[in-house]
Amino acid sequence: MDIKKNDDIKLNIEAMTSEGSAVGHYDGIAVFVRGAVPGDIIVAHIIKTSKRYCIGIIKDIITRSPSRIKSDCPVSDKCGGCSFRNMTYAEELKYKHSRVKDAVERIGHLDVPVKDVIGADKIDGYRNKGQYPVSISDGELYAGFYAYKSHRIIPASGCKLQNGAFDGCLSSFASWVEKAKISSYDEKTGKGLLRHIYLRRTSLGEIMACAVINADTLPEKEILIEELLKNDGIKSICVNINKSNSNVILGDKTITLWGSDVIRDSLLGLTFEISPNSFYQVNHDQCEKLYKKAAEYAALTGNETVVDLYCGAGTIGLTMADRAKKLFGIEIIPQAIENAKKNAQINGITNAEFFCGDAAQGAEMLENRGIRPDVVILDPPRKGCQRELFDTIEKMAPKRIVYVSCDSSTLARDLAILDEKGYKTEEITPVDMFPRTPHVEAVALISSGA
Repeated sequence: MDIKKNDDIKLNIEAMTSEGSAVGHYDGIAVFVRGAVPGDIIVAHIIKTSKRYCIGIIKDIITRSPSRIKSDCPVSDKCGGCSFRNMTYAEELKYKHSRVKDAVERIGHLDVPVKDVIGADKIDGYRNKGQYPVSISDGELYAGFYAYKSHRIIPASGCKLQNGAFDGCLSSFASWVEKAKISSYDEKTGKGLLRHIYLRRTSLGEIMACAVINADTLPEKEILIEELLKNDGIKSICVNINKSNSNVILGDKTITLWGSDVIRDSLLGLTFEISPNSFYQVNHDQCEKLYKKAAEYAALTGNETVVDLYCGAGTIGLTMADRAKKLFGIEIIPQAIENAKKNAQINGITNAEFFCGDAAQGAEMLENRGIRPDVVILDPPRKGCQRELFDTIEKMAPKRIVYVSCDSSTLARDLAILDEKGYKTEEITPVDMFPRTPHVEAVALISSGA
């Protein structure tokens, strides 16, 4: 039986996808439905068909899943942020565990113990960074998040994931927009001023507020500064210049309008400086759990040489430096390397060296210098590691590799490559860094077997 657009079908919801859509099967065809929960039996109204799958929306819920709860966010069904707000947290963790395990088995073809997910004590208000696309109409600012797979902005004041202090900052930006008659950027024409509002808040309560603009200067900056200083914790007010015709949020140039160029955070007893372009984990408390697990897997005794091949601003390696003989960090972004060096200096860490470069080239440079790490740390971007990097790691012959991953599919692929080179994955621990969203991190312990 063919499924046609506008058909209504009865559908048993079986699972969730990596993007947070529910899925069921009808006559062997996968049907994807946003907002459904595994265990639901629904009437799905079909809005798109293809030979391999269909997309539907919920028309009616015949039987409610035991895991279904009422969403406490008025826009969660429209916003592309939270996929699991209508599901119990226990069921969410169950899904995230199965997602990592399935990837390792299906993509990596490996039989590896996947431990229980390290869940969050705090599933709301955990984000320390907010990046809000904006639209301005008749002098009124609309800031929020994009609807699922669109560039349509859903206003989201009171977002459950963001730090509560951000709402006051958004109100300050709204006052500036009204008083200074600010326009919003139109990606179709390339005209208009304000592109994004970018906010950061550390566990120490320090806030950085940044206007991302399509111009070289910010109009009426004194008004914006005055409005933002009404909020407690403001330490840095800046403007980021982005005149590119792209969907990249931040440009390369940032100008501080008031206060400090950076804000500071405390993580596992160390102090870290954060600039607008610095990579820094958005969930402070879960980041500490992730890094503790990484340190447990590294099993340092004070005699080891550690190489961190995607070191960013040095956070993972520096939190282990007191248990290492020597730490080397490689990162391709120059500003991040400067941040890493400064973070080592701030914390009085003298056994760390950081180099700017591509991970594969940096690893080869260290190998050519005769540096033989006992432990290699990998924390690559979502696309995973470059294949040639593993050839150099093989030459380095570390005893252990600790792999921190933000994508279980590329993790599974890379673990399979390491397996071919004689490196055995001992175990994997998923960590829920982003409660109520489909994303899950994982940290893997890999040993040489030597």
